Amino acid sequence: MPQWAHLGLGLCLALLLLAGTAPAGGADIDWWENASLYQIYPRSFQDSDGDGIGDLKGITSRLSYLKEIGITATWLSPIFTSPMSDFGYDISNFYDIDPIFGTLADFDELITEAKSLGVKIILDFVPNHSSDENEWFAKSVNREDGYDDFYVWDDGKLNSETGEREAPSNWVSVFGGPMWTWNEQRQQYFLHQFQDKQPDLNFTNPMVREHMLDVLKFWLDRGVDGFRIDAVPHIYEYRFANGSYPDEPISGWSSDPEAYDYHDHIYTKDQPATVDLMYEWRAFLDAYRAENGGDSRVLLAEAYSSVETLSAYFGNSTHEGTQLPMNFQLMYLSGYSTARDVVGSIDYWMNTMWKEHQTANWVVGNHDNDRVANRMGAHKVDLLNVIVNALPGASVTYYGEEIGMSNVDVQCTGDDCEHRDAERTPMQWNSEKNAGFSPGDSTWLPLSPDYERYNVQSERRVSRSSLNIFKGLQELKSSSAFLAFKEEGGFSYEAVTEQVLQIIRTNKHSEEYRILVNMGNNMELIDGLGTKTYEYVLVTAYSTHYAGQTVNLNERIILMPHEAIVLRWLA
Repeated sequence: MPQWAHLGLGLCLALLLLAGTAPAGGADIDWWENASLYQIYPRSFQDSDGDGIGDLKGITSRLSYLKEIGITATWLSPIFTSPMSDFGYDISNFYDIDPIFGTLADFDELITEAKSLGVKIILDFVPNHSSDENEWFAKSVNREDGYDDFYVWDDGKLNSETGEREAPSNWVSVFGGPMWTWNEQRQQYFLHQFQDKQPDLNFTNPMVREHMLDVLKFWLDRGVDGFRIDAVPHIYEYRFANGSYPDEPISGWSSDPEAYDYHDHIYTKDQPATVDLMYEWRAFLDAYRAENGGDSRVLLAEAYSSVETLSAYFGNSTHEGTQLPMNFQLMYLSGYSTARDVVGSIDYWMNTMWKEHQTANWVVGNHDNDRVANRMGAHKVDLLNVIVNALPGASVTYYGEEIGMSNVDVQCTGDDCEHRDAERTPMQWNSEKNAGFSPGDSTWLPLSPDYERYNVQSERRVSRSSLNIFKGLQELKSSSAFLAFKEEGGFSYEAVTEQVLQIIRTNKHSEEYRILVNMGNNMELIDGLGTKTYEYVLVTAYSTHYAGQTVNLNERIILMPHEAIVLRWLA
């Protein structure tokens, strides 16, 4: 039992929620709407065989930890067969597990264990492209029947002055350099929005869409609970009626013609056909559930797009799309961000997605961005965890953020070194060899030098550690007040001062929580919040308060720098 369980926040409610039964006030909420989601980067979560690389058996051995900290579902970054040019986002076989991670039998064991614990499994789905080592691409290069236009091919155009063949357009890939590469064997250019080893699939071809539905069904049949769709905005490109591709205008954001930001991507990102594809996949998953039963299968869309665009991905009155177009707004905050900045980031989402769809989710971090401790400072990790779990909707946590992990200075050179490796280092389980991540002599990335301080085992024993604060937040999410967010007046948020954020969660009948977060570096004195008497139920490490203490809101509340508190009123 967590050390803070004596606070009486309703452990039975948490167990009911994980079992799929919500108390009064939340009966009409589907499991994903208030879920605690957790991203695992498989290379770095747990190594079972000593090769220094995380694997499926390792993840299976740690699933009970996810149950312990209140996770509803975990999303696994790609585990499919891949030459690993882009660490698994270049898939050579969509129907098998890469030997680095194990076998299909290992995956089936993981699913069995997850279901026994009540933890759902979500897979990364990478539909935009495959590896150039995928057999589909080889067949397309050879123009085999049915695969001739499985990828995006073009003859290019002739330069009127030099007579030489050139790329079809000026498009630049996300990773920099031309988006078109010449294939000598086929004598055509192929499109790749990312690496040249990641050719784009041609979704205007119905056969491609059928193959992707078959991939979804294959993994649904093996028991997965949904998919996180990678690189959604890049799936379609615009093409003129005559078959040619238009040049994209210069954006003014970069002076380097080889950089992605050099152009305004009006023809290669967020095309209307992508929205229709989201509806097609949503309908497929709904039909699968109707035929096979069980809980809703979820679709999460990774799209660094405007909230207005994400609203279209979600759906409308006639079509349902992705249930959770992922919300990255809070990831743009920095250590200098104030409470008013936080409210602005929340508003940008809520003014569109909540008003139109009554859905919300809040992402803390992921495998492509610096960890919270580096973006905002180690002293603000708990503040972000409090905010994303106190707001209505689903929370998305990147592995290790619950214990305050930070980036590691990865010294490497050559093709095997990625600029994004710093936030992908091994999970810190204990203070023993390799932080408990691997029994081997070395790990694929170096361990953080502070793993003896920031690790699961150590933080379990500290009542106000990041880990125990995180656990407390998960139990709060299963309370009646937190499950009533679809009721009118079920939540509110505001900056009560420049630096203090207040979030209120209530079922309006018998329970109310007030969450106060001091984003600033100075002590804050708060007056005039009301007249009710509240009990402190959760306090962070910087707090001078303690659980069980009471306060009347007509009294002055003192908040220390970087302090967050949760107050509860019971009628």
